[in-house]
Amino acid sequence: MALIRLLQREADGEIVFRETTSGDVPAYAILSHTWGKDEVSFQEVEAGIGKDKAGWEKIQFCAKQAAADGLQYFWVDTCCIDKKNAVELGAAINSMFRWYQNAARCYVYLSDVSKPDTRADTQREWEEAFRESRWFTRGWTLQELIAPKLVDFFSLENERLGSKLSLESKIHEITGIEKNALRGEALSNFSIKGRRSWAERRNTTVEEDAAYCLIGIFDVSMVPNYGETRDQAFRRLEEEIHKLYKGKLLIYLSLQEVIELTGTGVDFEHFAVGLNLASLPKAAHFVAREKELSNVHELLHGHSNRTCVVLHGLGGIGKTQLAIKYVRRHKERYTAMFWLNANDPNSLKLSFRDVAQQILKYHPSTSLLAGVDSDDLDQVVYAVKAWLDLQNNTRWLIIYDNYDNPKTSGNLDRSAVDIRQYLPQSDQGSIIITTRSSRVSQGRRVYIQKLLDIKESLEILSNMSGRKDIAEDPSAVELVKELDGLPLALSTAGAYLEHVPMALSDYLGFYKTSWLKLQTTSPQLKSYEDRSLYTTWQITFDRIQQQNPASANLLKLWAYFDRQDIWFELLRHANSADNIWIQRLTEDELNFNEAAALLCSFGLIDIDRSLEQQFGSGGYSMHSCVHSWTGFVLNKKWDNGLARLALRCVASKVPMRDEIDSWILQRRLLQHAVRQEQAILEDKVDIEGMELALDSLGMLYADQDKLAEAEAMYTRALQGHEEALGPKHTSTLRTVNNLGILYADQGKLAEAEAMYTRALQGYEEALGPKHTSTLDTVNNLGNLYADQGKLAEAEAMYTRALQGYEKALSPELLRLYLLALNIMFAFSDLCSRTGRKDKAKGIYTRVLSGYTTVQGPSSKLYRQLEDRLQALQVASAEIQ
Repeated sequence: MALIRLLQREADGEIVFRETTSGDVPAYAILSHTWGKDEVSFQEVEAGIGKDKAGWEKIQFCAKQAAADGLQYFWVDTCCIDKKNAVELGAAINSMFRWYQNAARCYVYLSDVSKPDTRADTQREWEEAFRESRWFTRGWTLQELIAPKLVDFFSLENERLGSKLSLESKIHEITGIEKNALRGEALSNFSIKGRRSWAERRNTTVEEDAAYCLIGIFDVSMVPNYGETRDQAFRRLEEEIHKLYKGKLLIYLSLQEVIELTGTGVDFEHFAVGLNLASLPKAAHFVAREKELSNVHELLHGHSNRTCVVLHGLGGIGKTQLAIKYVRRHKERYTAMFWLNANDPNSLKLSFRDVAQQILKYHPSTSLLAGVDSDDLDQVVYAVKAWLDLQNNTRWLIIYDNYDNPKTSGNLDRSAVDIRQYLPQSDQGSIIITTRSSRVSQGRRVYIQKLLDIKESLEILSNMSGRKDIAEDPSAVELVKELDGLPLALSTAGAYLEHVPMALSDYLGFYKTSWLKLQTTSPQLKSYEDRSLYTTWQITFDRIQQQNPASANLLKLWAYFDRQDIWFELLRHANSADNIWIQRLTEDELNFNEAAALLCSFGLIDIDRSLEQQFGSGGYSMHSCVHSWTGFVLNKKWDNGLARLALRCVASKVPMRDEIDSWILQRRLLQHAVRQEQAILEDKVDIEGMELALDSLGMLYADQDKLAEAEAMYTRALQGHEEALGPKHTSTLRTVNNLGILYADQGKLAEAEAMYTRALQGYEEALGPKHTSTLDTVNNLGNLYADQGKLAEAEAMYTRALQGYEKALSPELLRLYLLALNIMFAFSDLCSRTGRKDKAKGIYTRVLSGYTTVQGPSSKLYRQLEDRLQALQVASAEIQ
């Protein structure tokens, strides 16, 4: 590489050259731009002239931006090369890719993109100009885009538009350059044909530069010969590429592959077999997955021994589509590619027969296969494996698709596949396995998750439905959120909407209310063969049922909970179920984890790590489409027993208000409570005898400020209690008291007073005036009177409640009883409001001591009380 001549702006603002040595090249910035008619030359900078030219402004811009980025030196192609020196120019052309590659930052100055207003969001205004910029059409700017690690784009006004990273998607669309190439992946990982395609729509002012500007892209060297024709220049470039890559037959391979393959004397045409497109499943419109594709490529590429990748994940998540995309993108890298259906032994053997026929089509004299009886499938498998094991046959790729039923010690299914019997034995070639099971361990596993970017989901829906410009449609956004990044669900919705003139909002409504009917009437997707959204998980379920019935029953029970956050303690109450497998499931945590682990291994549920951060302990979550399937298919008939069991489980976990950190558990339960409430309001669950559970849900909603929902639950609970137990039963009175608290929170003070009065009279009759339940209601009346401004009545209630607690409890217990402490807190507030500051201060101090013991200094009540005391002390100091 030639030495680079840099520019430096001195303290007085003068810009001068800095000559470098091989061991002394400082960090520098580099400019990329399109040349104009008034550029500054090397000779002009050396002579200190040319500052009145338009090109000088670009030099000044580069100097200023470099200084802002902490760089003292910079390079501009118009003036840092002596173009009158043919030797220097030739060396610079051969070194330029590396000069850009080694730069600390590259600034792209776009003279035809304007962004005048830096305060407003004018991206839409300059974005179209950005797409049409001349910079993207020039030959030399190709390497200037790819080579540098950090590239920033600037407008005519020197305003930053974004970086190569932030504008990656737009640049990819404009140029067709793979995103991995833009991210800095070695160009040797991209085929020669692919790299040539990047320059197809670019041009240069001097025709022979069209070849010279690709020298760095192909990592070759050649002496520029200005005056030759474009064809002559490209012919010489081809010769240099062929010298490096050892032959035109390998032109589609990457540099690293050619280095590995050539020099061995192997005739790779001897093993070349064309790809049989008919063997591939029909691919749906594929979007994104660039990260996964890159990961698969890295795992398979560049190894001298056998490499194997296992793509595992939920059925319908896009594993097969990803494998198809990999095959189409990288088919030039392999001499042969074969697609096998590993669903069961017979399908796999028939696939091997197709492979044998494909090999014989291209190599009819192959002795290993020519004499094999095609009806003897075991012999066919053996012969194909022997062909793949041949010493120099190292560049094949086999895809074992749908390996969803692996043979294990616990899997007695006769259709299970032992894939080891079908793998070639030699340590060569590449293998991709797609499976729903995370327990397949034949290679490096890649977990295929749902599509995380909502734009990708919208793109699938748009392409499958033929409906354009839906990205801004709120109904479309809501629909793809409901389908939660599952390609099969998105494709199914798109196929239906393509054939039916239905609004997206209407489809979403039917999806939620008539899921199964909607799925069964949707057009068959060719890209998913004989599978549909409502059948795709049935095979998996059948296998789970065979291996662990407790896991299968957990799936059925899950339909009656929310799809997110199921944990062992939530289901513990389910051990009272009639179902023996649910009893076993909830017998202990080990049984539960075993059942959940099997569901995880098939991708039907996942461990939700985010829950550990929120709640301190983890749980399991299920994809929304799988959850719909459990409700509409697994539980085609509503199971009232399971619905009541789920209600009981949720209600039994609702914490008492005085429990430490009760709000954390309440937040965790809320989504499950919403699921139960929906079933109750739709009269889908028999709530007779479930009044205590409804009470608990009401309390949960009330504590979470969902007062309307709380009222609905309390009202149903009260009605049930009155019918079953009578109006004066203590359980009935407890719900009456809770309704009073709720009405008070809603500001319905008259209704609250009526409820409290009824509860108080009932408790006095049933339990006596000194019972703690009676006293609790007395306290509630005191709070109500205080809110109404009836301070004398409130004080009478507080005094009665405190005297009652003092008689019912010992002084030590009184100090630890939270309700009594709350009454004392309220009473001290009343004293403060009525001018009895000293008395209030004394009671506050007693209550603070109690809160310290019962709830700790971090509790909300403790902090409120501290604030009250501090306010009293400040007021007292001001008076003094």
